[in-house]
Amino acid sequence: MNKSSLTVEQALPPGQFLLESFPRFGLLAYAKRLPRLADLADVGEGTAIRVYGAGLPPFFLDDGVAGLARVEQLSDFHCVTTWSQTGLQWSGVRFSDVYEKLVLPNTAAVPRYQFVVIYGLDGYRSILPLDDLLAADVLLADRLHGEPLGLAHGAPLRLVAPAHYGYKSVKHICAIEFLEGCEQYRPVGYRFMAHPRARVQAEERGLGLPGTVFRWLYRPLIRFVIRRFAKASA
Repeated sequence: MNKSSLTVEQALPPGQFLLESFPRFGLLAYAKRLPRLADLADVGEGTAIRVYGAGLPPFFLDDGVAGLARVEQLSDFHCVTTWSQTGLQWSGVRFSDVYEKLVLPNTAAVPRYQFVVIYGLDGYRSILPLDDLLAADVLLADRLHGEPLGLAHGAPLRLVAPAHYGYKSVKHICAIEFLEGCEQYRPVGYRFMAHPRARVQAEERGLGLPGTVFRWLYRPLIRFVIRRFAKASA
């Protein structure tokens, strides 16, 4: 187990405040879209996470992931709506290891991938530049604080990308698609809500408005969204 990255940022990023709990959170349309237990069992057996892309014969993440080095990492989670949770202990494998050891060997030629779309069993998806996903702190995580992920936080496998707002970290992963361009990609929700990178330190909360404006648009919704998700999960 690699514990070299067990550090936590002490200061919160611009516009963020510390929330005492770590709630299930997201677009309201997904509050009741919990994956079926049968779907989770399939993914847990390594049979349902499909990996594909241009020039990449489709394959499924299975026992190959078990052969990758596991990483234990402390990192902070920053929601685009301005709340943060610090000191989360994730465990999983680095996305960069999946790419370099499982994806690249399966490509027939040198790939020209620029973006990656990650899909969840709840119908959610997000896109990030491949270069961002290859950062050392980006994980495909299956454990939180030493315990298997619960349904609320993305069981059985989720993305953890600490440098990006939480809406980029897809839960309940079922597919990973590698793209050479992003022209055909359509975000979930309203387009202005989905920044292509959503970097926390740059306060890339959305499109068309400064991050400081998005703070005041989103913050009044936090308590309401938490209650709705809690009710849907009860």
